[in-house]
Amino acid sequence: MTFKDSILRARKLGASDLHLEAGTAPVARVRGELAPLGEALSGAQLMEMGKEFLTADDWADFDKRGSADVSVVVGGTRCRINVYKTIRGLAIAVRLLSPSVGDLRACNLLPELRRLVAAPTGLVIVSGPTGSGKSTTLAALLEEVNGSRAQNIITLESPLEYVFTNRRSFIRQREIPTHSPSFEQAIIDALRENPDVLVISEMRTPEVMRLTLSAAETGHLVLATMHSATCAEALSRICMSFPAEIQGSIRSQLADCLVGVVCQRLEYLAQWQLRVPRCEVLLASSGAKGTIRAGQFGGIANVIQSGGEEGMWTFDRYQRWMEQQRDWVRPAAPAGGTDEDVVIKPAATRVSPPAGAVAPAREATPASPEEVNIDEDLDLEELNELARRIERRTP
Repeated sequence: MTFKDSILRARKLGASDLHLEAGTAPVARVRGELAPLGEALSGAQLMEMGKEFLTADDWADFDKRGSADVSVVVGGTRCRINVYKTIRGLAIAVRLLSPSVGDLRACNLLPELRRLVAAPTGLVIVSGPTGSGKSTTLAALLEEVNGSRAQNIITLESPLEYVFTNRRSFIRQREIPTHSPSFEQAIIDALRENPDVLVISEMRTPEVMRLTLSAAETGHLVLATMHSATCAEALSRICMSFPAEIQGSIRSQLADCLVGVVCQRLEYLAQWQLRVPRCEVLLASSGAKGTIRAGQFGGIANVIQSGGEEGMWTFDRYQRWMEQQRDWVRPAAPAGGTDEDVVIKPAATRVSPPAGAVAPAREATPASPEEVNIDEDLDLEELNELARRIERRTP
């Protein structure tokens, strides 16, 4: 089995991730659960697979660090790949990305989130655990800007995941370390490149966080991601990354430039056979800013709970919106499938009558073909009845 075969098989199963390791069977993550794909792979087989997508420079980086990150297109599927060493030898972790990214609706996100990128300046943080779809949400917010106004957008990514097409905006994508040696250097360079919007794929170090806050304070809209379980934890992690003596000034800086925080996790909806993000949303209200300045991050949950009228969402409130949502979008298929997103609707939206209730009798008088009203939500029994009525009226 080639690396391409493994990717195509995982994509066919609807997997989000693929894990390969010498001496073990390939494992795919489907709907959040791990499932084996076949027989164990040898170290030689994995080396051959690695040669399909790693360049000489990538191998040198792998030998030096014990891991390497690349982003490639395999069999029509864009993949973010991490190659690393384990006790068994070579291992490969693959994130299977959607072939394209759309706006918030296409990514099954709350349309109101577009207010986060309506601000001309400030900091927007997208957070969540590993594998929760942060990159997709970040890309969806970027597409909202791209489709609505003319802006100069610079993205700093490691590795580069989605490839954007210029619509109304002009998007310059830079990969670390391919186009710049580090995030720190890339942010400093970006401030000299006249950006309106700066996208930082992940804030990992205190220096990157410091430069990100400075960029947000100096007249730019900055979108960044980080790992956290809640909005409060994301803000706390930023402040706690700095020495104690300067945390007060960092909290003030963060409160002044913050636009909002989105924290998300993926939920599997069995009715729709689809994984969609469930979000917590904090907006920079006066209450939120005061809580941040005081360092009372435990009070952020109360700010969100009481901020519903201001557009904030707790996980529970967002869950209720998900339960009421009737139209979900299935991501576009990879090469060979349809190029358009598919809107999923339930098989039947009618409410069943209570147990023991007598259903009303059907109208016995057949209607003329001109009078027949075809409802897109008709069930099978109604469609059969409709066909019989039309057949009786047809000569």
